Amino acid sequence: MSDNPVSERIQQEIDDNPVVLFMKGTPVFPQCGFSAALVQVLTNMKVKFKGIDVLMDPALREGIKEFSDWPTIPQLYLKGEFVGGCDIVREMYENGELSALVAEKGVEVEAA
Repeated sequence: MSDNPVSERIQQEIDDNPVVLFMKGTPVFPQCGFSAALVQVLTNMKVKFKGIDVLMDPALREGIKEFSDWPTIPQLYLKGEFVGGCDIVREMYENGELSALVAEKGVEVEAA
């Protein structure tokens, strides 16, 4: 464990939820186009996910960037693994890699 409560909180969310999207806003009301794009991708794939609004907590907003060593938000985690930000995830979605990763990780998707 680290002495950093923000890092511990981030790790706990990633450990407790198969799919976590650190985003600006909420899945119902995204506050930026990039976050909205990833919500749409996950919704289209029928992947259940937990959205965490970094705008509600400035320490979390900076902490997630440090945690992943990734400078932008949104950030997607699948089964504990950092997948990427908006451009990477959208590209993976378009070329089928995201569906393959979701299946490989055994992430639950809703029946069509």
